[in-house]
Amino acid sequence: MPLVRCEVKGVFVAVNDETTVPLVLLTNGSRHNLPIFIGLWEAVSINSARNREVLSRPFTHDLFLDLLNKFSITLHSMQIDSIEEGVYYAQLTLSSGNHREHIDCRPSDGIALSLRADVPIFVDEEVLVSAGQKAEDLPPMTDLSTFLKK
Repeated sequence: MPLVRCEVKGVFVAVNDETTVPLVLLTNGSRHNLPIFIGLWEAVSINSARNREVLSRPFTHDLFLDLLNKFSITLHSMQIDSIEEGVYYAQLTLSSGNHREHIDCRPSDGIALSLRADVPIFVDEEVLVSAGQKAEDLPPMTDLSTFLKK
C-alpha cells in the first residue's frame, strides 16, 4: 500500500474513570486520526520536540540525533508500516554516503526523532484506514501540557 504523510496533531492524555494513558495523535488532514498510546516519558519527549523546547540537558532522542550527526548519518523519514494485535510497527530510513538503511523502531521514538530532525512521518495507507478514527470517535482527551500543570 502507498504511504501517507501525516503530521502530529498533538500529544494528549486519554482520561477515564479507570485509567490515564498518554497518546500521540497523527493526522493526514482528512478524516483519519491515528491515536497511538505511548509511555509518559515518550509523550514528554514528543511534546518537547513539538514545542521546539531547548532543554539544559539532552533527552535520549537528542543524544541519538547528535550521534547520527557526528557520524554523518542522515535521518530521512519515519514510517509506520503495520499494526498487529494493537501494536504499531515502524522504521526509520537512514543513510550515510550511498548506503541507505531501514531500522526498526517504536513509533513513539520515531516520532520524537522525526520532529527533532524535521523529517516526514509516513503511515501505510492500510494502517491509517484500518486503525484511524474520526475525530468524534476519539476518546476524551486532555492536552499533555495542560494535564501536567494540574
